[in-house]
Amino acid sequence: MSTTTHDAGDVAETTADASAAAPGAERGVVPVVATPPAAPVAPASPPKRPRAPSRERTFGTKVAGQPAFVLHSYPYKETSLIIDLFTRDFGRVALIAKGAKRPHSQLRGVLQTFQPLSSSWVGKSELRTLTDAEWVGGMLPLEKTALLCGFYLNELLVKLLARDDAHPALFDHYVATLNQLAHNEPAPIVLRKFERALLRETGVSADLSRCTATRAPVRADVVYVVDPERGPRPERAADQSPRVSGKTLLDMEREDYQDAATQSQSKQLMRFLLAHHLGGAPLNTRQILIDLSQL
Repeated sequence: MSTTTHDAGDVAETTADASAAAPGAERGVVPVVATPPAAPVAPASPPKRPRAPSRERTFGTKVAGQPAFVLHSYPYKETSLIIDLFTRDFGRVALIAKGAKRPHSQLRGVLQTFQPLSSSWVGKSELRTLTDAEWVGGMLPLEKTALLCGFYLNELLVKLLARDDAHPALFDHYVATLNQLAHNEPAPIVLRKFERALLRETGVSADLSRCTATRAPVRADVVYVVDPERGPRPERAADQSPRVSGKTLLDMEREDYQDAATQSQSKQLMRFLLAHHLGGAPLNTRQILIDLSQL
């Protein structure tokens, strides 16, 4: 079972009671008057205020057996790699795979893209240390165009997912998408569904079924443009954004891409929305797919 540590401030509350002892009679003197009253008891000191939890971000010191996929890796020093790992319960994490480039390293043949892994790591900093990775199996390999589509998915995740931000539903959708690509399902439709899921799970996708100007339901017979931050509204003459029919928007909400017009318009719309959320950063793999007329 995976284990993590969480930010926590230790709460300590102490209460000290102080009281003065009553003075006794002087030695050798017989009292002839009543014993004087005891000295007043000092009030109890107020409890200490609990210490506020630390706001400094910390990370789990040890994680074991976490489902994961390698998104990207690059050399680190002479014999190691730094890998971007997409995990189900911890999101995208950065790990050092020490010695992974050595010829006899057990990690050398395991840390490949699109292979389901069981991963373990240790460390408190943002860049932790991979301690183990095992191939789980159960998925067909990606080939030809499907392989390029897989690299496109990985590039989207690297550029749009913040590190250490868990998205278990998106992880499951990623696994399903790889399986669909491996079984030669139509790549444009598979990619549209994943792009939409990615924007939705990261919280930047608007509801395509409602007009942002009136909050009325989108009508299939009306032409709209989609504001990346707000959502659909009826087109205007001066609009430069892609125009899409209400039917296309409703089809996208239902994940129904059978209509040829929906496929064409949703492709242009998703290019526009992704470009906005990427801040104009290019997607290298998408350009390759565009050149191959697959995206």
